[in-house]
Amino acid sequence: MIIESKKYIHWNYFLSIEGDVETLARYVEFTKDNFGTYSIEMARLLLSASSEVDVVAKLLCKKINNESKAENINDYKEILDPAYPDLKNIEILLRKYGLTFTPWSNWQENKNPLWWTKYNAVKHERDKNFEAANLKNTLNCVAGLYVILLHYYQEDYSDGNLQPPSMLFRIADEYFL
Repeated sequence: MIIESKKYIHWNYFLSIEGDVETLARYVEFTKDNFGTYSIEMARLLLSASSEVDVVAKLLCKKINNESKAENINDYKEILDPAYPDLKNIEILLRKYGLTFTPWSNWQENKNPLWWTKYNAVKHERDKNFEAANLKNTLNCVAGLYVILLHYYQEDYSDGNLQPPSMLFRIADEYFL
């Protein structure tokens, strides 16, 4: 007999991306001195994680308002900001590397996250903007995806059912959902 339980498709995808981030750390030290370092692998991670932000943010908007027609980052902000006013302040820790990210902080200034802008630059004009596929944008993007996923799976995260846990990314304690 085989029993199938609830699947966390987007969480599993995040864990796959996180595994690639961990592998990346073997080749590029996660430190401010290397934030400008860019590569094909970081471009791949930036594109994958940002695309997943797009998918999950759209789903989260639908979860908040079933009638939502949100299609882009500006639409997502209009729905997510009032529903989760602390989202733009949430700090994500990479304790292993001594780094803290606030990936949605630009929403405080009514701007899109810098990593989102750089993702679009890399996606649409990689030949001109390849250096934007750097460590800083990649880590901020993956941290941003982590935040969106914690909100999307909030019920499962808060009671500990979202397993396995992230090995690298942690939400700062004061923002525990």
